[in-house]
Amino acid sequence: MAPEEVNKPPSLPPYPEMIVKALESLDESGGSNKSAISKYIESTYGELPEDHSDLLLLHLNKMKDSGELVFWKNNYMKPDPNAPPRRGRGRPPKPKDPMPPSTVLSPPRPRGRPPKDPNAPPKAKVSSTGSGSGRPRGRPKKIARSSAVAPPPPSASAAAPSGRPRGRGRPPKVKPQLTEVSVES
Repeated sequence: MAPEEVNKPPSLPPYPEMIVKALESLDESGGSNKSAISKYIESTYGELPEDHSDLLLLHLNKMKDSGELVFWKNNYMKPDPNAPPRRGRGRPPKPKDPMPPSTVLSPPRPRGRPPKDPNAPPKAKVSSTGSGSGRPRGRPKKIARSSAVAPPPPSASAAAPSGRPRGRGRPPKVKPQLTEVSVES
């Protein structure tokens, strides 16, 4: 037995019946709200269970979900058989074409990247440019210099020695050489 049936007095009809009767007798053009339905049921049937408002809301929601009632602008009303169904928010779904019964559907493709085949032969490496130049990707490795041969310090006379890379950073400022000038008097 359901808990609603245990708590209600035996003289009360089922809630869906009381709700439909309330809507018919109130006969409002835009429907009736929950409080108007509740007041009508209380005035008509008198003795109601303690959890009347919870039971009423439960049955109103059940009837709304099943299509027995329409909920529009905070009011409940009986559905009009001639009215087109109300559209929900958002874009309506596209109609699906029926498939012939002999068609066998393949399972949907799984999400994500497929796993690599362990038995597949290794691929030839291709550079990032796609031209196959043979150069590896990324920054070239730094060539270590031997410490036995130290490069001479940069001199002012040699601006750019050929075949040798420049040193790091800004080159030192060239200072003009001072010459001694004798003053005879």
